[in-house]
Amino acid sequence: MTSDPIADFITCIRNGNRARLPEIKVGHSKVKENIARILKEEGYVNDYAVEGEKVKTIKVKLKYRGRKGLVEHIERMSKPGLRRYVGSTEIPRVLGGMGTVILSTSSGIMTANQARKNNVGGELVCCVW
Repeated sequence: MTSDPIADFITCIRNGNRARLPEIKVGHSKVKENIARILKEEGYVNDYAVEGEKVKTIKVKLKYRGRKGLVEHIERMSKPGLRRYVGSTEIPRVLGGMGTVILSTSSGIMTANQARKNNVGGELVCCVW
């Protein structure tokens, strides 16, 4: 049992990328599934799938360019010991807009661009580039 399952999911992606694994499997939750969906939409992973009936897992197929993974850096921003909340005008830009920030808002989990467009703020989940 982990105190921060989202950080565990992010660490699995980071470690799988460094080990050049074709895919990783983690326990299922709706938050993890939505993060995987956003990573797929933004082009950082090839695909993801939810497997299992009673005990569900998420299988994430990692994406590579040659021998290097497309996820160069993935970092948990808000932690259980220090939650980070931002308004719609305070959402940070990563690498001048080249990276992706994922937020948990009242309208669901979305990227920073979607949150700015919908004029909502929320908890900073992670940043990816």
